[in-house]
Amino acid sequence: MRQKFLFEKNILASIGKITMKMVPKMLSPLVKDWAPKAFIISFKLETDPSIILDRARNALEVYRHQVVIANSIESRRSFVVILTKDSETKILLSEEEVEKGVDIEDKIVDDLHSRHTAFIHDKN
Repeated sequence: MRQKFLFEKNILASIGKITMKMVPKMLSPLVKDWAPKAFIISFKLETDPSIILDRARNALEVYRHQVVIANSIESRRSFVVILTKDSETKILLSEEEVEKGVDIEDKIVDDLHSRHTAFIHDKN
């Protein structure tokens, strides 16, 4: 029976009839209720590069967390902007770094490590 259902589901998907459900946004309760003193980071990935910074700034205002890592789908492996309420930091891999296989995630982690350390020091 399960195999038949999966087969029927795949047929429906192939002809364009897909049903999706909304999932709850967890960032708001995380910031407000569960971990109000935590260093919280979110990610904003968009297909349209012209709207990404506005959407990231909006997320910072709405959720009141510390950092948004914003990028567009077309350049997600080589360019990101790290936004806080007070700053925008661009991280861009050079062509040489891309050719060498450098992961942008390494640079993101280094940046976030520094920000987290400063956050902890400011709290103490």
